[in-house]
Amino acid sequence: MSNKLVVSDFDFDLIKNNLKNYLQSQSEFQDYDFEGSSLSILLDILSYNTHYLAYLANMSTNELYLDSADIRNNIVSLAKMIGYTPSSPRAPLASIDIKLNNATGTSVTMSKGTVFTTTVDNVSYQYVTNSDITITPSSGVYNFSSVPIYEGSLVTFKYTVDVNDVDQKFIIPNANADTSTLLVKVQNSSTDTTTNTYSLAGGYNSVDADSKVYFIQEGQDGKYEVYFGDGINGKALLDGNIIILEYIVTNKSVSNSASNFTLSGNIGGFSDVTITTNSNSQGGSDGETNESIKHNAPLQYAAQDRAVTSTDYETLVQSIFPNALSVSAWGGEDDETPRYGIVKIGIKAASGSTLTETTKADIVNKLKPFNVASVKPEIVDPETTSVLLTSNVKFDNKSTTKSSDTLKSEITTAITNYNTNTLQKFDAVYRHSKLTGIIDDVDNSILSNITTIKIRKDFTPTLSSSTKYDIFFRNSLFNPHSGHNKTGGGILSSTGFKVTGSDIEQFLDDDGNGNVRRYILSSGIRSYTNETQGTIDYASGQITLNSLNVASISNIRGATSTVIELTVTPDSNDVVPVRDQIVEIDIANSTINVNADTFVGGSADAGVGYTTTSSY
Repeated sequence: MSNKLVVSDFDFDLIKNNLKNYLQSQSEFQDYDFEGSSLSILLDILSYNTHYLAYLANMSTNELYLDSADIRNNIVSLAKMIGYTPSSPRAPLASIDIKLNNATGTSVTMSKGTVFTTTVDNVSYQYVTNSDITITPSSGVYNFSSVPIYEGSLVTFKYTVDVNDVDQKFIIPNANADTSTLLVKVQNSSTDTTTNTYSLAGGYNSVDADSKVYFIQEGQDGKYEVYFGDGINGKALLDGNIIILEYIVTNKSVSNSASNFTLSGNIGGFSDVTITTNSNSQGGSDGETNESIKHNAPLQYAAQDRAVTSTDYETLVQSIFPNALSVSAWGGEDDETPRYGIVKIGIKAASGSTLTETTKADIVNKLKPFNVASVKPEIVDPETTSVLLTSNVKFDNKSTTKSSDTLKSEITTAITNYNTNTLQKFDAVYRHSKLTGIIDDVDNSILSNITTIKIRKDFTPTLSSSTKYDIFFRNSLFNPHSGHNKTGGGILSSTGFKVTGSDIEQFLDDDGNGNVRRYILSSGIRSYTNETQGTIDYASGQITLNSLNVASISNIRGATSTVIELTVTPDSNDVVPVRDQIVEIDIANSTINVNADTFVGGSADAGVGYTTTSSY
């Protein structure tokens, strides 16, 4: 036996066995019964102690590195070392117009903290303004235009500086404070009410000894702490200064989508108002998660407080707008129609639909300190490319008690999970083999699936106007040879519409040679009214419709619609999102057929009469 301990094994049983082997190899213990209770207990104690120490050492080492740390305080501290501050909770933001009825005077001021109320899901919420706004009447009309209002309560908290207290901290005591709404002022003293507004430091490079700036960090208990300069990097505080913190405490995302607002109290003494909502509230979110910090902190460090590359913009937007589920940025010169001097940013929100113009403007404004002077950010809405599935599934009904309907339901659930958890992000590719594998893995009784796809995009036409439309699939389309499937309508189909001057419903297809055709359908026969309505580029996936004058849009699947759907066959079963494109499976309009396999069931003797499904 070896007379050396094996120190590389940390499992309890292995530790105990190693200790036993070591002691048995020593002459002093050769006559001992190592299975006896007394010595076995001693070995248990030694093994447990060693195991615990090894576990502690392992966990402690993990907490030294950002990507392996699990404890929130350690993650925040490690992120701070590279200049990253986690995002606080964010208040939902809405925009409203306010008309004062029967107002008088040369001007009217709406004070900071003016309260508006709304109801979401039968629960009342309070929205407030975050600055004073003064207007003068125009033609006798008093209008406050595009007023931003935030969900929550406006809170003011004060500290008196004591330079002799080396441990003094200026903590925002509310865990749900939105630090993006924070206003920091420093009053000279209790007897001198002169105040100076301090701004959030953008980095040490722009800060000198006289800079009136503050810094912010997340504290040990998740609450944020404000701190100030030391007289070298930022102006130092003086004894007796009064720190005034004004901020909004929010309920986070629960009131997103609020749309109707009522004034509580008055504006400049006037309470008779008419309120119009420009954009529903959105953007409310929880504070940044541990995983988000681990992902964003290194990227922001790489950006070095400036926005130059697309990755810089993606990182900064996720920090500015924590409700972003996915962000994609690219130079305008990379668009199909190049635009120079701009960077386009697509944002997919974690909750809510597309971003309101108010939210977009707020993000652009917060990006200004990081922009290269000649580059202008532009926020765009995601474009959705829908994948339509046709899946024919065969199963062995002898190996399961489940019905075809039950299996269909379970398959639909599995596809839904793939759609939700994997797709619907800018960088998420629809991978066909993954999807078919997911279907096969739903149940052991499933023998095979033949699944084909088409992809669809929608566009909103301008009614009663001869207009050119460009629709970008940004994926190659199926066209194995010139004139492919010309008589059958090529690979393009559309929902119906009527054109100006005609009361007959019309549709679109292609001739396999790159031409988009418009036709009417009578008794299943296509009669073409325009065989050069536009073009289809099979290589790039671009469809151009020239001078299309749509008078009305047909219902789609029995429902009133404002869009025309274009459906095509892609060249590849994998669908790749490009720039502002998001790929998702349209489960509701996909077809899933589940049938018992006749071959294994014995009803197709030697394969005779066995029916297969085309893969094309």
